[in-house]
Amino acid sequence: MREEVKTDHLLKDIRLDLIHNELRPVYEVFTQYESMSRKRGRKIDFDLIQGGDNLGQALVTRILTPKGELTSLGHPDYGSRVHEIVGSENTETTRNLLKLFIIEAIQREPRVEEIIEVVVEPAIGLRDSVDISLSVKAVGYVDTITIGPFSFSIG
Repeated sequence: MREEVKTDHLLKDIRLDLIHNELRPVYEVFTQYESMSRKRGRKIDFDLIQGGDNLGQALVTRILTPKGELTSLGHPDYGSRVHEIVGSENTETTRNLLKLFIIEAIQREPRVEEIIEVVVEPAIGLRDSVDISLSVKAVGYVDTITIGPFSFSIG
């Protein structure tokens, strides 16, 4: 029988849906709508995310947020430099630079013990986009956490 792994240290947050990721990521809170009997309107139930899924969401948010964007809130190192690549050609050099920027951002996440793999490859059929996949080992977490693939528009 497998031992249950504690994930409290990976935290819990509200689940976000990424609407688009060009230049500045735009999110909306994931909600479930249910009809209210005998009342007008709708009841909104926010969904929570925890453990490895929360860490995955946090890493994507960190990667897609321009570094320095949260300086006024006391987090000058939060985010990444991937926004600097927007407008570049989708070449191997650009993809390697994007990979470097992603690795730099993930290394600043205190819940990540080790980066196992970062894959940045051209998106099939979209010449100005790349697909990004990540595998990380979280601090105190047995399983490898796989994130993606998710797309990023360079052009």
